[in-house]
Amino acid sequence: MTSSIVFDPLVPWPLLAMVTVIAAIGVMLALVRGLRGWPLRGLAGLVVLAALAGPSFQQEDRAPLSDIVLMLEDQSASQRLGDRAAQTTEAADRVAAQIEARPNTELRRITVPDGQGDAGTELMTALSNALAEEPRARVAGVIALTDGRVHDADLPVDLPAPFHVLLSGDQTDWDRRLRVLGAPAFAIIGEPVVLTLRIDDLGAAPQSEGFANLDISIDGEDAQQFRVPIGEDLELPVTLPHGGRNVIRFSLPEADGELTDRNNAVVIQMNGVRDRLRVLLVSGEPHAGGRTWRNLLKSDSSVDLVHFTILRPPEKQDGVPVSELSLIAFPTRELFMEKIDDFDLIIFDRYKRRGILPSLYLENIAEYVRTGGAVLVSAGPDFASADSLFRTPLGTVIPATPTARVIEEPYLPVVTDIGNRHPVTAGLPQNGDWGRWVRQVDVNATSGNIVMTGIEDRPLLVLDRVEEGRVALLASDHAWLWNRGYEGGGPQLEMLRRLAHWMMGEPELEEEALTATAEGQTMRIERRTLSEEVPPLTITGPDGEITELELSPAAPGRFEATFTGPEIGLYRLENGEQLSVIGLGPAAPREFVETIADTAVLEPVIAAMRGGALRLEDGLPNIRNVRAGRPAAGRGWIGLTPRTAYETRDVRQTPILPPWLVLLLSAGLITAAWLREGRR
Repeated sequence: MTSSIVFDPLVPWPLLAMVTVIAAIGVMLALVRGLRGWPLRGLAGLVVLAALAGPSFQQEDRAPLSDIVLMLEDQSASQRLGDRAAQTTEAADRVAAQIEARPNTELRRITVPDGQGDAGTELMTALSNALAEEPRARVAGVIALTDGRVHDADLPVDLPAPFHVLLSGDQTDWDRRLRVLGAPAFAIIGEPVVLTLRIDDLGAAPQSEGFANLDISIDGEDAQQFRVPIGEDLELPVTLPHGGRNVIRFSLPEADGELTDRNNAVVIQMNGVRDRLRVLLVSGEPHAGGRTWRNLLKSDSSVDLVHFTILRPPEKQDGVPVSELSLIAFPTRELFMEKIDDFDLIIFDRYKRRGILPSLYLENIAEYVRTGGAVLVSAGPDFASADSLFRTPLGTVIPATPTARVIEEPYLPVVTDIGNRHPVTAGLPQNGDWGRWVRQVDVNATSGNIVMTGIEDRPLLVLDRVEEGRVALLASDHAWLWNRGYEGGGPQLEMLRRLAHWMMGEPELEEEALTATAEGQTMRIERRTLSEEVPPLTITGPDGEITELELSPAAPGRFEATFTGPEIGLYRLENGEQLSVIGLGPAAPREFVETIADTAVLEPVIAAMRGGALRLEDGLPNIRNVRAGRPAAGRGWIGLTPRTAYETRDVRQTPILPPWLVLLLSAGLITAAWLREGRR
């Protein structure tokens, strides 16, 4: 039970102050005029003013409330290094026992797990949420058992009581860390790109020679090892071997005594792109569709086109002097002998033998294909003649033999079953939406895949691989009819674009491919194939564990599956002869960027209420009571601020000056003053 005097004025305080000033002026005037009743007048004014102030005697029935102590237990990934987890659990239990033994004190134990995704340790977020659920007036202190690696320390939290850190870990801990400081998302194939790496020894690292072994592996291949310095930024030139995604893994062998090897490896993914695609277009003669290929290739800004056109064949005799037909001689030897390997694709559009390109040049083109080049033949009527390109050394790599027959009648190009699975022709608009062509060179396919047919199911588009290179034969020169909109036209631009890019080895158009895309810890796997079924997928995790997964059909020639990796790292995928690798998770998990226990990021929070930071390896601190505003930590002890909070159960108020008493006192004093002054 507590008592106090409270005021509940009958008039606003400014008005009461004005009345007080008027009463004081009246008393002063009485004093100046020598009226002997001025003291009685002043007392009467005080009685009236006191009555207007509304004083009451208040009695409260209070029940004391217990103090609350918040204890945060960090159970993030970095807390599982070394013996930190056991150290923290034991300390938390002993601290809890001390607090629970204190009178009138309650304990709230709060677990701080890993944040969502790669958010790290969100200890201040957990503290903010806990404070929002508790009455601030009852919180006597906050104790955090952590390694100090907190990733939301800059979150503003208004602390009502001291904040203490009991630091896990040992002062002798040390760790070796590998980081990639700079890596572009894209790089040009065949040209070196510079990555910036750094190796650091953290904590109480032992003396070493200052060098470490760095292993570098691309796409899961055998690693190459290099000797690199420690504690310096290392600029490493890397050349991407192919287009599309390249997965590069950098790793360090685990050193004796280091805290963890989880930050000894980094996986980055870079896309390889071609700088410029160089195409050589050889046109045998002008014709209605002569600009089809030129317009297609010139519309792509990434393509450098060299167009070799025979406008005046040798057999044409019109009497025009050669000197008036051209300014310079076309560099055929330079193109077809010396610099042929600089081209990504060579297209022959209605070309036939005329003696302009010697057999030696054509033999060189055939060898260019075998060593990784690409040749596309768009056949006209001359392909079926004795002057056919097939009758040259280049015929050894062409996947179909002409029958010397040219069929000229309307027909509808049809995508075959294999064509529905091949990336070049899969997913093109329905056949019923296409216009007809009116010429086809009759050929017999000898190798490769027939992805389109024409009259009576004769081969129309044949794709083949010759050793390291690629060859395509389009047995018609009427693709341009689609471009002109004949009978509704067709997907001429899309089909020829895909065809050209498949021949230049674009990864997204490979007919046999195994790819995976990652989102967090989940990967979506896609298998493209010309077969109707595929074997189970084998997944090898970072720890060597093997998982088999069935792939489900998603479309003709395409199978898909999803897989959630249990841990961050490099996963190797294998399906038949197809291999792929993918990295799950961030390049450097946030929990393992800094692994040595330290309170630096929490110092502003600790200092705000004069708390303290003590190491658990030095022993468990004692817990004392301290007054608010005083230092709350010292050598071997931490302090809690008793809050003396209470709950008011009942309140009673009794007026000190009831109305009848005010009337009696004021009237009596005024009357006495009047009588005293009247007697004078």
